[in-house]
Amino acid sequence: MNHTRKLRLGPLPKTESMKLTFVCPTSLKAELDRYAELHAQAYGEIVDALTLIPHMLEAFMAGDRGFKKG
Repeated sequence: MNHTRKLRLGPLPKTESMKLTFVCPTSLKAELDRYAELHAQAYGEIVDALTLIPHMLEAFMAGDRGFKKG
């Protein structure tokens, strides 16, 4: 049986982008890779962690009430 999970980060929109580089702990990279696998299962589109990170950050900032008030 296919158990589709509903993830907080939904299907990805098509957007214009800019390249950034950052350093993260290996444990975070592993979690990002795991999230990417679950995202692919949930939405049927294979994406990697690097594709998801900008959308995760955007969702985080959109949900930050302190940032929105500022």
